[in-house]
Amino acid sequence: MSKRIEDYGLIGNMVSCALVGRDGSMDWLCLPHFDSDACFAALLGTPEHGRWLIAPKTAVKSITRRYLPNTVVLETTFETESGVAQIIDFMPLSKNETMVEVVRIVRGIKGQVDMRMELVLRFGYGKTVPWVHRCDYGINAVAGPDAVELLTPVRLYGENLTTCANFTIEAGQNIPFTLVYHPSQTEPSFIGDRQVALSQTVDWWGEWSSYFRFDPSAPIAWKEAVIRSLITLKALTFQPSGGLVAAPTTSLPEQIGGIRNWDYRFCWIRDATMTLYTFLNSGYLEEAKAFREWLLRAAAGNPEQMQIMYGLRGERRLTEVELPWLLGYEHSLPVRIGNGAYGQTQLDAYGNLMDMAHAARHSNLGPSHSAWRLQWALLKNLERIWCEPDEGIWEIRGEPRHFTYSKIMSWVAFDRAVKGVEEFNLDGPVDKWRQIRDQIRADILANGYDQKRNTFVQAYGYSNLDASLLLIGKTGFLERGDPRFQGTVEAIERELMEEGFVLRYRSEQTDDGLIGEEGTFLICSFWLVDAYMLLNRYDDAAALFERLLSVRNDLGLLAEEYDPQARRQLGNFPQAFSHLGLINAARSLLGISTLSAPKK
Repeated sequence: MSKRIEDYGLIGNMVSCALVGRDGSMDWLCLPHFDSDACFAALLGTPEHGRWLIAPKTAVKSITRRYLPNTVVLETTFETESGVAQIIDFMPLSKNETMVEVVRIVRGIKGQVDMRMELVLRFGYGKTVPWVHRCDYGINAVAGPDAVELLTPVRLYGENLTTCANFTIEAGQNIPFTLVYHPSQTEPSFIGDRQVALSQTVDWWGEWSSYFRFDPSAPIAWKEAVIRSLITLKALTFQPSGGLVAAPTTSLPEQIGGIRNWDYRFCWIRDATMTLYTFLNSGYLEEAKAFREWLLRAAAGNPEQMQIMYGLRGERRLTEVELPWLLGYEHSLPVRIGNGAYGQTQLDAYGNLMDMAHAARHSNLGPSHSAWRLQWALLKNLERIWCEPDEGIWEIRGEPRHFTYSKIMSWVAFDRAVKGVEEFNLDGPVDKWRQIRDQIRADILANGYDQKRNTFVQAYGYSNLDASLLLIGKTGFLERGDPRFQGTVEAIERELMEEGFVLRYRSEQTDDGLIGEEGTFLICSFWLVDAYMLLNRYDDAAALFERLLSVRNDLGLLAEEYDPQARRQLGNFPQAFSHLGLINAARSLLGISTLSAPKK
C-alpha cells in the first residue's frame, strides 16, 4: 500500500533530490538530475520498481523526524524495544553535476537495534535491472549510460535481484552508506569522510539561511514556515542553469485513482517569475539574478516561439509519453513523463515576464543589456495575439478560450512597458503601448465582468468563476478598494470554497478536456489570504493562513493540492507554487514589501 504523500521528506543538492518515507524507504530518486530517469520509482509502483530501505528489523514503537535546523538534512529517529537508532539522509553539494552522492548515516542513540538494508536499483523508471558487481567497498551497478557505486563497511549480499545487509547499530556508533552516481563510461569518484561531508552540508545550508531576516514581532510559527519554504525553493533550483523545477516528481495524482497526473520536473515561465520576485523580496539577489538570466536565455529567439515552459537548461521539446509498466500512485493512471502543455499558448506568461522585469528594474538586481530588447520583441508578438483565445493559466486540454486572467496579464505586459518608458527613460513606442493597454482594459470590462453579479468571470461568454481572478488586486488593473474586486472575492468565497479551502474552478462547470475532479489548490487559498489583506480583512486572512499552515506535513512541506474531506495532500510534491504562495501570503499579512535585508 502506498504511503501518503505527506509521509515523505525531501533531500537534495540543487542538481537532483530524493523523497524519503517516514518508514526509512527512499522511494523516488532521479539521477543525475531532477529530470533524469528515476532509479527509484517505487513511489509510482511497487518496491520492485526501485527503492532503498534502511529500517529496524523488529517492531517500531515510534518514529519521529525533523530537518536539522535550516537545512534539507533529514533526521529520522526509530525507537524499538531494544534501543533507539537514527538515520541521517542528505545529498552533499557538488560542483560536478554528473557525480551525485546520496548519503545515509545510521546512528546508534540508545541500546542496540537490529537493522535491515535493501537496495533495489531499477534504472529507466523501474524497468531496467542493472548488472551488479560486488567490490571490496560495496557494489558497482551498471545499466547502459548509468552507473552507481554503493560504499559501506557493512557486509552485503544479493537476494532476488536486491542488494541486502543485516547489521546491528549500537549506541555511539555511526555506520555510513553512500550511493554515488557517475556516467558509466567514466571512473567512479570515490568520496571522503562522511562526517565531514555532513558538517559541510549543514554549514552551507545554515549560512545560506542566515541571510534571511524576519519581522521579530511575527509569530515564530510563521517565521519557521517561511524559512522552510525558502529552503525548499532553493532545493528545487537547478544550480547549473538557475532554473526551477515546479516539483521534483511526476504523476502524483490530483485525484486518487484519477487521470490528472502530470510531470512537473520542468521550468514554467510563471513559476520562475514568481520565484524571482520572492527571492528578490527575501533579500536573495544572487538567486533572483540567476532566475532572471535563465528566463532571458530560455525565452530568447523568435518571440512567436516563446513557450510557457522549458527544460532545466532551456530545452524546448518536452514530449509527453506514458509509462505502462508503472502501476501509478495508489493506481492512479497513467504515469507520464514529459509534458504536452509545452506547446500551449498562455498569454499570462507575457505579463508575468514583463512584471518580473519591471520589478527587477526597481530592485538592486542591476541592468541586463538584452532584457529590454527581448521585452520589446515579445510585446510586438503580444500585440498580434492578445485578442486570441488561449489555454489559460491552468493549461486546459479542451478548446482554447478568452480567459479573463490571460487578458488581464496581457494588460499588465503593456502597462509595465509603459511604466518602463515613463520611469526609466527606456525607448519604445509608448503611445502605441498606451493605446493597446487601454484597448485591452476596455475589452476586459466589456466581456470579462458580470455586472449583475458584480464579479469577473473565468472566460468571455461564461458565468463560472476562476481562482486566478483573486490576483487582479495585485496587478494594478483596478484601484485599491474597487467594489468590482470585492465582489469578485465574495463570489469566489461563495462558489469556489470547499471546507475552508479554494478550488481553482469547478471541474463540473469547466470543460478542461479531462474527466474527474481534483482537490483544493493550495496556492489559490494563499491568493485569498492576499486578497483579504487588500480588502482590510486581516482577521480572515490570518485565520486562513493558520489553516493552511496546519495542512503542511510534519516537515513543513506542501504538495500542489489538499483534499479537506480525506485530510490528505494531493498532487506533485513538494510543490514550488504552494511554497511561493505561503511566502507571499506571509509578506501580505505582515504588511511589508520585503522580508529581509539584501544578501551581500
